[in-house]
Amino acid sequence: MTEEPWRSHGPALTARERAAQVVLGATAVPAPVTLGLDAEGVGTGVSAHLMSRLPGVPVPEMDGDHVTAMAEMLVLIHEVRPAEAFREYQSWAWEAKRLVPAWTNQPASWARAFSILDDEPPTFEPTFLHRDFSHRNLLWQDGSISGVVDWVETSTGPAWLDAAHAATNLALAHGPEPALDFVSAYAALTRTRPGRYWLVMDAVGFLPPPGMKPMFGSPTQLERLDDWLTRITAPVLDA
Repeated sequence: MTEEPWRSHGPALTARERAAQVVLGATAVPAPVTLGLDAEGVGTGVSAHLMSRLPGVPVPEMDGDHVTAMAEMLVLIHEVRPAEAFREYQSWAWEAKRLVPAWTNQPASWARAFSILDDEPPTFEPTFLHRDFSHRNLLWQDGSISGVVDWVETSTGPAWLDAAHAATNLALAHGPEPALDFVSAYAALTRTRPGRYWLVMDAVGFLPPPGMKPMFGSPTQLERLDDWLTRITAPVLDA
């Protein structure tokens, strides 16, 4: 962990990732195998976690088969039952972020999103979460997922928050259609309704803290986040 803000949190992040990979070693989830941990940076100078290298590469485009495979993998992850629960999930939609962005073409949608988050979170069954599940953290080989990486944020929380994060990332990278397809596929596999509260929480979490620039800066991505937020705040998605 050589770069901020991860370096400051390196001991906890690397230790959590190792613990997650130990748990996942007894499951069918294709996660790396932990090989060594230097959480305090005694030998390396910075927090470090050595793990096995997995086969496969990311895919540049997401078709229907990719989206379905993603939803199936997330269901598999959510079936993991660790002996001890990981930390409770953290919302990245901090209250300080809840300001209508200057670049939006849909200010009413953002105001509605903030209103949704003002309510208490829906009740949920505590679930093992990747917490940063997205197409960016998947490796593919021969059309199948060969690796799920980046377990530093592993948490316990609502299953739909993991699905929401995957959907937001798909919307930003590829537009709303793959994101909506993923939401539909995950809902069908789990026989649940889309968790609008969690979808909104994740999308709002992509806003920067006051005074900071967005983590993504292209006009296309800003337009896609605007569009996605407008779609998921529609009443039809209420759960």
